[in-house]
Amino acid sequence: MALNRNLTDLTDEELIKEFQVSNTLDAYEILVKRYKDPLMNFVFRFVGDRDACTDIVQDTMIKFYLNKDSYREFAKFSTWIYTIAGNLAKNELKRRKRRNLFSIDNSDDERSIQIEDKSFLAPDRSADSEIKNEMIQRALLRVKPVYREVVILRDIQSLSYEEIADIKKLSIGTVKSRINRGRTQLQKLLKHIYNE
Repeated sequence: MALNRNLTDLTDEELIKEFQVSNTLDAYEILVKRYKDPLMNFVFRFVGDRDACTDIVQDTMIKFYLNKDSYREFAKFSTWIYTIAGNLAKNELKRRKRRNLFSIDNSDDERSIQIEDKSFLAPDRSADSEIKNEMIQRALLRVKPVYREVVILRDIQSLSYEEIADIKKLSIGTVKSRINRGRTQLQKLLKHIYNE
């Protein structure tokens, strides 16, 4: 398949096909590199725990490796991998709820995963930005999970309504409705941040 093209030039769908047909580990590794950070961001925003996030993303990549042949070409690879990660994240939340280990009002010192910012911020603006980021994360964790996941997929991961509908197996109308409800909940929780 990748005779005249470098593997890094292939689309996600071409890479998964290469991995399925030829068992090319390089294709798998490229996909892992492409999706590791976006999935870490998605899962962390959903579960709010760095250690659990790391475990879930690792489990996602293991499931991807072991179940590569269950991927079908009619779906985008991103839809498939986000579905795996989302299901594992939801299972983690259910497990925590059953064990009463997770409190939505928990105000522990968990810091959010920081994605490198190429622009320079003055120290006071940087501290202010970090504080706001932590407040946003805490508020996001208080949004109902059914709404939180779609808000994260749309507003943080920048997926289209169609991709989210595929991942969640919902109609586009339901996706839009859940996103609007989630955004409304989040805005109510965050209104004090932006009243400056």
